[in-house]
Amino acid sequence: MSGKKEKFLVRAAVYLILIKENKVLLSRRYKTGWMDGMYSLIAGHLDGNEPIGKAMIREAHEEVGIEIDKKDLIPNKVLHRKTEACEYMDFFFTVKTWGGEPKIMEPNKCDNMRWFPIDNLPKNTLPYIRNVIENLNDKVAFIESGWK
Repeated sequence: MSGKKEKFLVRAAVYLILIKENKVLLSRRYKTGWMDGMYSLIAGHLDGNEPIGKAMIREAHEEVGIEIDKKDLIPNKVLHRKTEACEYMDFFFTVKTWGGEPKIMEPNKCDNMRWFPIDNLPKNTLPYIRNVIENLNDKVAFIESGWK
C-alpha cells in the first residue's frame, strides 16, 4: 500500500468580458514574460484567501480603472485549461454596467487597449480567449482547453 497521495493544486484566474456596441475590450500584453504581443481580456490570478467576485472587481480596477458592483457580475464560462506548465480554472464574467471609462492603468504590462468588433477579433488574440469570445452566447457554461 502506497503512502497518502498529495492533493492536486490548480491555479485560478478571473476574466472580464466588457462589451459595448457589439465590441469587446481587449488589451495587448507587454513585457509580462508570457504571450507578450497577444491580446487578452481584463484578467488576473486570485491572490489567495480572496473570493472570485472580489478578485474580478479588483482586477478591473487595477488594470483599467473601472468600478464594478459585485451584484452586476454575470458568470459566463468556466474554462479548465491545461498548459505545459500547469492547469488553470478560469472564470469568465460579463457585466452590463460599470463606472468609469476603461484606460490603461498598468502601462508596464499593457501597451495597447481597444474595442474590437466581437466578430472580427485581431489575429493575435490568445487562442483560448478567442474561443471563449466567439462562443460567448452558446449556453455552454463549462469548457476545456489543452487536453489531448
